[in-house]
Amino acid sequence: MANEEKLVEYLKWTTAELHQAQQQLRELKAAQHEPVAVVSMACRLPGSTRTPDDLWDLVSEGRDAVTGFPDDRTWELPEDPPYAQLGGFLDDAAGFDAGFFDIGATEAVATEPLQRLMLHLAWETVERGRIAPHTLRSTLTGVYVGATGHDYATRLETAPDELLPYLGGGTSGSLVSGRIAYALGLEGPAISVDTACSSSLVALHLACQALRRGECGLALAGGGTVMSTPHTFHAFAHQKSLAQDGRCKPFAAAADGMGLGEGVGLVLLERLSDARRNGHPVLAVIRGSAVNQDGAGYGLAAPNGPSQQHVIRAALADAGLTPDQVDAVEAHGTGTPIGDAIEVQALLATYGANRSPDRPLWLGSVKSNTGHTQGAAGTAALIKMVQALQHDTLPPTLHIDRPTPLAAWKKGAVRLLTEAVDWPRRDEPRRVGISAFATSGTNAHLILEEPPAPDTATDAPADAASPALPVAWTLSARTPEALREQAKALVAHLTSADPTPSPAEVAHALAATRSPLEHRAVLTATDSADLLAVARAVAAGDDHPDLTRTPLDSAPKKTAWHFDGLPPADATSAASAVADLRAAFPLFSTALDEALALLGTHLATPLTPLAADPSESLHFAVHTALANLLLAAGVHAHTLTGTGVGHIAAAYAAGVLSLDDACRLAAAHTTASAEGGAPPTPEAYEPALKELTFRPATLALTSTAPADAPVASPGYWHHHLTSTAPSPGHAPETHTLLDLGTCSPDASAVRTVLTALARLHTSGGTVDWAPLTRRTPHPRTLDLPTYPFQATRYWLHDHTTHTAV
Repeated sequence: MANEEKLVEYLKWTTAELHQAQQQLRELKAAQHEPVAVVSMACRLPGSTRTPDDLWDLVSEGRDAVTGFPDDRTWELPEDPPYAQLGGFLDDAAGFDAGFFDIGATEAVATEPLQRLMLHLAWETVERGRIAPHTLRSTLTGVYVGATGHDYATRLETAPDELLPYLGGGTSGSLVSGRIAYALGLEGPAISVDTACSSSLVALHLACQALRRGECGLALAGGGTVMSTPHTFHAFAHQKSLAQDGRCKPFAAAADGMGLGEGVGLVLLERLSDARRNGHPVLAVIRGSAVNQDGAGYGLAAPNGPSQQHVIRAALADAGLTPDQVDAVEAHGTGTPIGDAIEVQALLATYGANRSPDRPLWLGSVKSNTGHTQGAAGTAALIKMVQALQHDTLPPTLHIDRPTPLAAWKKGAVRLLTEAVDWPRRDEPRRVGISAFATSGTNAHLILEEPPAPDTATDAPADAASPALPVAWTLSARTPEALREQAKALVAHLTSADPTPSPAEVAHALAATRSPLEHRAVLTATDSADLLAVARAVAAGDDHPDLTRTPLDSAPKKTAWHFDGLPPADATSAASAVADLRAAFPLFSTALDEALALLGTHLATPLTPLAADPSESLHFAVHTALANLLLAAGVHAHTLTGTGVGHIAAAYAAGVLSLDDACRLAAAHTTASAEGGAPPTPEAYEPALKELTFRPATLALTSTAPADAPVASPGYWHHHLTSTAPSPGHAPETHTLLDLGTCSPDASAVRTVLTALARLHTSGGTVDWAPLTRRTPHPRTLDLPTYPFQATRYWLHDHTTHTAV
């Protein structure tokens, strides 16, 4: 019987272990295939396309971004070049805000435009994700960039000696990702990829894999190409693969070759579960992706149809989907007749076969608008289709006279998007495949899906219940000029926003999603009209009574806090001030409740959270709550001073006393006076002093006792509580004084706090405004204008001698 019992126990244990192992396997499998959220996007593409919204305007309006060769790149062309002098180009490839990234002018000149533009784009992408870039420093954030076309220095005959230390790194593909990681302080993988035309889609694939494996928590992924010379045109012309009119005509009978373009694009990726938990935007979801190679086919640069089919099926398998669950494909579609025909055949064999003619696979390509943007092609395609999902429309593909006769279109339900097609939402998520193939033979395919519905409701507007409270809008930039532009952009954005965000929501978005830079302005007012008036003053470089800004000759100053010991005489004003502080700062309200509750355990008559009694105990509790608020905002005083119970609050802020011990000591004023009806005797404090536990100070507390009485001792506090000598005065003039006596009947307590913090923030200290501006548990985040980079022209060939192509 004993053996049978042991066997039963063993079987139970084995069964439990098996269940646990199966659960772990399920979790591992789920993690390997977890959807990846597209959190934000940024791009620079032909046709003056500077944002994803610009790209949508370009494709939805059916505009052609192909133009003549740029006239600002010192290109010297051979006589009668064998190609059309047409392509898709960036407006200002030479522009760069070197000072923003602490890069000297000489290094900037020696650094290729791709690296420079990617730095701009990385900062912008993070801000578009509603994340303050400085918060990513030292985090496992990855960078995966497809980088092709490093021809910046290829025309040089000689270069000045001062450029030589920088040219190697400045034209290195590895530093396209490495420089982003360095500039933002990112410590996840930083990988540059060059698989030619599929580079950026391969980079996206690698980023998704790294996120699923936990190698990084966030990832910047994308790619780009900037043509510093016409070399690429020359090379493809000799391969006879360029279109006569410089335009891609994807899958068209009239297709006669590629039209070349350039561009850069980045997206911010995060595991879907993390994005939801962190409250980040989810623009779309990457369900699956795959990469493979053509191998030994018909030629090194020739496309391989079976390999294209394999990579599509692998991406579908990674996504756990069947072909009929995908609505459209944003194709590689370069406009080369044979390449397009092979791609169509692969799509017919995978997505088109056994598909209902009533629900065909829609096929298009952004290259018809921008030209083939090479290293940026896959990212441009993804950004286009994220926008298509958001606008419920599949935009048209240009330059298609009729479908190419080289493909057997009747073998499957695949249709070209020769005009816009409605893409309505339905019960099942809408999905699109994105393809990128390359002369390297490396193929990539990705499945993009519309975002899931939010799983939590957003909070009501932050100041709906308290519209009369002041707020602080914080702006900052690296230069005064950029600060003015920042304010101008904010005014333009908010005056056109629909619906108009509340002042408190704007305050929180500015505080939580933007990094504090050197030149700062704090705008303090109550309603939107007043705040916009102050912002216009910043934009114009004017002064305003509600504006606090960094002086041009500012120098860091030390900070002192003074805790006043005398409660306000006006109980009504005190109650009103406390109520306003509670409504404006939930952190203050929570800390005040905690202090009042602890005080209540040491008082004969407990205080209620809504107490309006202007007693020393309540005054003390307000001070401790304010101290908690300031500490949560990252404000640390160099010196703490105080009088009466204010000195006890200062000791709590300095870390000498716990909150409970500080409350115990503060309650001994009040209790002794209440019991005897007269000022307390020294003996009245002894019971409380014996129960205190003193700790080393973490902040400097100005002493009110003789030098031989250490602050962390009962003797010091016995002297302080019984002494009739005047307490030390305020801090020296070299300090920024924050006087925590906010219950004045003549001014708003909230405005007093905000103004004091504004002075501190703009005079050498840094305030973390995010905890101060969070009036609801889950505040709605907002899109705001990104940083206005101050671009200066840096172009290598302006400073060197060179040879013609």
